[in-house]
Amino acid sequence: MEVRWDIFLIIIGAAFVTFVPRVVPLMILSRFELPEGVMRWLSFVPVAIMAALVGQEILLHDGKISSIRNNVELFAALPTFLIAIKTRSLLATVLAGVISFMILRLFM
Repeated sequence: MEVRWDIFLIIIGAAFVTFVPRVVPLMILSRFELPEGVMRWLSFVPVAIMAALVGQEILLHDGKISSIRNNVELFAALPTFLIAIKTRSLLATVLAGVISFMILRLFM
């Protein structure tokens, strides 16, 4: 098996470019005590990212705002959201989302 050095160097370079921005801030910030306000602000970042991803998936189709009438994802998200609030269980939320999406796809 022949090793193509140009492909090998591209893989090593991509690994380096992916690794450095993740590890360097972790190494630097682990030596400092962050203020309480910054820590509280950082605690909202995962929720904001998830909301942006889910909101885009529910409301947009092919880069355009979809009509409410044919939006299966939006109708499946409603019971899923209610289950998530009620149970606070990831498994129950995922199951509710998958089942409601399957049922709605069957009838719409």
